[in-house]
Amino acid sequence: MKKKEEGRYVREPGFKNLSAAERREMERYAKDYMDFLGKAKTERRAYAESVALIEAKGFRPLESFKRLKPGDKVYRGYHGKTLLAAVVGRAPIEKGVNVVGGHTDAPRIDLKPVPVAEKGGFAYFDTHYYGGIKKYQWVVRPLALYGVVCKKDGKTVEVAIGDKAGDPVFMITDILPHLGQEQAKKPLSKGIEGEDLDLLIGSEPNAKAEEKAKDKVKDNILAILKAQYGIDEEDFTSAELEIVPAGTPREVGFDRSMIAGYGHDDRVCAYAGLKALMSLDGIPERTAVVVMCDKEEIGSVGATGMDSTFFENSIAEIASRCVGAAYNDIVTRRVLEASRMISADVTAASDPIYPEADPKGNSAIMNAGACINKYTGSGGKSGASDARAEFLAQLRATFAKHSVAWQIGELGKVDHGGGGTIAKFMARYGMDVVDMGTALLNMHAPWEIASKFDCYMTWRAYRAFLIG
Repeated sequence: MKKKEEGRYVREPGFKNLSAAERREMERYAKDYMDFLGKAKTERRAYAESVALIEAKGFRPLESFKRLKPGDKVYRGYHGKTLLAAVVGRAPIEKGVNVVGGHTDAPRIDLKPVPVAEKGGFAYFDTHYYGGIKKYQWVVRPLALYGVVCKKDGKTVEVAIGDKAGDPVFMITDILPHLGQEQAKKPLSKGIEGEDLDLLIGSEPNAKAEEKAKDKVKDNILAILKAQYGIDEEDFTSAELEIVPAGTPREVGFDRSMIAGYGHDDRVCAYAGLKALMSLDGIPERTAVVVMCDKEEIGSVGATGMDSTFFENSIAEIASRCVGAAYNDIVTRRVLEASRMISADVTAASDPIYPEADPKGNSAIMNAGACINKYTGSGGKSGASDARAEFLAQLRATFAKHSVAWQIGELGKVDHGGGGTIAKFMARYGMDVVDMGTALLNMHAPWEIASKFDCYMTWRAYRAFLIG
């Protein structure tokens, strides 16, 4: 929260400034978000949950509209992973749109294409981690398995194991302290190697196998997979299976003021954007757009990442239906250049346990509201889009008008911090873009921590921006 004290900029915890009604609204928002986060364990599941939410609010597929008029609610998806939803505004589309864009992929562990292996009487899944993780954080904890297996006959098998009551879980093992002296001599980053993140999935041999048969435990696992899911070993070559922490989000602290969960980065911001769009009252002045994309954690690459043409193509589809026969390619160019965007991504909260990482005076703090990062990048702002001052002034005025608690900061010390978001991919169109999202503790860990207050204010900030 900002307040003026003799012209100074001051961050302060914002709980005390909430009215009783706002506290109740904050708790309702936190409850709804925790429910979403517990279901949206992967980008595919986040997509499915999001589509269900917006369809319940009257949004319809964009292709079902021949022409669009103010107030129409539309969405367009791609490959069941990336989603764009919009409410058409009163202003001509050429005046630009207001965009909130976040991502729904999160650091995790994936299966290799040929994953099932047996070693020393145990069956394992061989894995390859996804995104920036500390590998040691993923061992000796219950893990769940989610994803799809696409069979060559055209059928798709949905997999979700580890979170329902009675489900088994899976684990990555570690050596006990008494025998781990050699491991203890290694740097923290080398204590667990990437090739050793093998997922333990079984230990019982196939009772029907011949006595001299090899890999009897692996055979037993393959038999179980065939019986329960209709999957054979070759089917893993056309599968997307992700290993994520087992368990649903939990409140943290005696005061229940925080939320622990997997995938706050960046579902906390993506959900806030979607919720903001769904909670708009009436017709916005400018067309309001929310994007929930994939692949940000590995550089926004691929057909479902923001470095693809999905966003541009979707805006073209909307613009053509708004303009009608007068549409041509230059209309899309004008829309993109005249647009404004909040790149909805998390930042690191100052952690008093690790003061050496804190750029004092420029860190986000927990419970002070949504945080603007004028730039990200690293070192000399490498890779940053660096929002212009005029746009930040517009946002300040908007947030003041709508009583939004916000703060400004940067991600780590100069030459120590840094990080990328989708901002640079949107800035290339000439639109105004700035990063703004929720500050987290334990960022990129299997369980991250967010403040309820900051989650709530992130939603309010995005809603205010979409309203204008």
